[in-house]
Amino acid sequence: MIKLNKKKDLSNWNTTITSLPGYSILQTREWGAVKSKYGWHSDHLIWRDSAGKIEAAALVLSREIRLPIIQKKFITIYIPQGPLFDWSNEGLRKKVLGDILDYAKEKGAFSVKIDPEIVYCIGEEVDTKEQKYKSAQKIRADLEEKGWLNSPQQIQFKNTAWIDLDRPEADLLSAMKQKTRYNVRLAERKAVVVREAEVDDLEGLYQMYLETSIRDGFIIRPKEYYFEVWSQFITAGMATPLVAEVDKNPVAGLVLFHLGERSWYIYGMSTDNHREKMPNYLLQWEAIKKSKELGCLIYDLWGAPDVFSEKDDLWGVYRFKQGLGCEAVQRLGAYDFPINKITYSIFNTIIPGFLSITRKLRKAQQKQELA
Repeated sequence: MIKLNKKKDLSNWNTTITSLPGYSILQTREWGAVKSKYGWHSDHLIWRDSAGKIEAAALVLSREIRLPIIQKKFITIYIPQGPLFDWSNEGLRKKVLGDILDYAKEKGAFSVKIDPEIVYCIGEEVDTKEQKYKSAQKIRADLEEKGWLNSPQQIQFKNTAWIDLDRPEADLLSAMKQKTRYNVRLAERKAVVVREAEVDDLEGLYQMYLETSIRDGFIIRPKEYYFEVWSQFITAGMATPLVAEVDKNPVAGLVLFHLGERSWYIYGMSTDNHREKMPNYLLQWEAIKKSKELGCLIYDLWGAPDVFSEKDDLWGVYRFKQGLGCEAVQRLGAYDFPINKITYSIFNTIIPGFLSITRKLRKAQQKQELA
């Protein structure tokens, strides 16, 4: 195992990870740089085979947490959407996970969280006879046998939705639901125009995102965080913000991330103005076309229900994604290794309550900010 900790050593990091299965925008050098500005320390680990070929990699984030009153320091480790390697390779899996735990113990961490892309089903209906399912269940059993726990705190979405871009645009349109195709054409007829945005447009994108969060009832971070994320990836050529306008007035937007043969829809925003002209549908169609232009084969719509039921909180958003012709992708989700079981248990007891309080405070701040 080699730890890369010099700037010059990281010049090929993104190229390295795109050669590995299940790579993610959250494993890039830029994501590590962003998180390093917000309380996390980032390390980049790689594993080579006997011939020197890289066979595994992981962006590893560690963070110090101090509890109020006692002011004792605790360290937790998180590998966002990683580590990256062929998870079906049992010998490599044992080596990588063992090295990660050794690394965590050297750091003095009380827990490790991983959430690699281990897919067990494409579609909403699980086929337990499919090899993909059997392989994933074997990995799950191996993890749990070695002390890993299905995490009660899933940071990323457990499931997601993909659009297969490896087909002509006409086929992508025909794969959409009829109502979605109609709304794309409606937006075009109603003179909605989508353009690529620049760093100068970030203020407007954030204001729309703030409005969206209050309207739809979710919590977002302060403006500076999104400026840092968006500008980092735009500058690196790995993000393309798109803005939908009516009469040159922005009414909706999204930030399209892209790396290698994948693209991701992580941030979407809109105002209440001209919603009847369906700007969000045209935005997604333009994002699909842009992804194809960039050579992407998969467009990840970033998030699907844990349970495919109308009772799930994500069902409304998922229905919109369904209209675009996506397929549900079911994954094992995040797993934790409690190095110190008592500390891990305490944190999983107090963290939800703490987060509930901070969310209420942030919600009030968002309303004041928009006002």
